Amino acid sequence: MSKTYYTLEEANAMLPVVKQELEKLQEIKRQFRDKYEELYQLKAFHKQNSMLVEGDPYFTLECEMDFLQVEGNTILQSFELKGVQLKDIDSGLVDFPSIRDGQEVLLCWRQGEASIEHYHGLYDGFAGRKRIKGE
Repeated sequence: MSKTYYTLEEANAMLPVVKQELEKLQEIKRQFRDKYEELYQLKAFHKQNSMLVEGDPYFTLECEMDFLQVEGNTILQSFELKGVQLKDIDSGLVDFPSIRDGQEVLLCWRQGEASIEHYHGLYDGFAGRKRIKGE
C-alpha cells in the first residue's frame, strides 16, 4: 500500500471525521477502563469472600470488554487506512504525513485546536512543532 500524503487543505478537511473518531475512541477507552475495574473488583470480592458462584459471573463483563476492544480496533484501523497517525488517544494528538519544501513532514493537530497550524519533522515529535506560516 502506498503512503498517503496530505496537503494542509486536505488534512484540515479530514478534521471533522478525525475528531468524531477520536472522541468515540476516547469514550471506548473510558468504558473499557470502567468495566476492567468493575471486573477486577468483582473477582477480588469473590476471592476475598471465598464465594462459590454458579456459572460464570464474569462472562457478561468480559464479553462487553471484548466488544469494546473490537470496536476500538476498528476505529484504529480506520485511522491507519486513511494514512492518519494517531499518536496519543488521551491528549488527542494526530499527525498527517505531508511534503513541505521537498521534505516529508507531519502536519500536527491536537484535540481542541480549531485547525492544523503546526508541523514537525518525522522524528521531532510534538516538542519539535513549528508554526505553519503563510498558508
